Amino acid sequence: MSGKTVVIVDDGLATGSTMRAAVNALRNMEPRAVIVAVPVAAKATCDEFRRDPAVDQIVCLSAPEAFQAVGLWYEDFDQTTDDQVHELLGTPA
Repeated sequence: MSGKTVVIVDDGLATGSTMRAAVNALRNMEPRAVIVAVPVAAKATCDEFRRDPAVDQIVCLSAPEAFQAVGLWYEDFDQTTDDQVHELLGTPA
């Protein structure tokens, strides 16, 4: 990752703790830039990432004040099965 721009994508951020861990792990690999991209996040969490010096840019399409949970912002928030992942990646299960 050294010298590269890295985009970390998640389905949404509530507290942002998992994304923070990912950002910190990537920073140790010395990327040129770290961009966080999410379709939805709690407004306070989005604001925290905007102020975080470890994040070069955050793309947050929606940041509602009354957030509650990531899954509430999706029509279908079912978990992806291992078989579906293998099918999408074209690898044997």
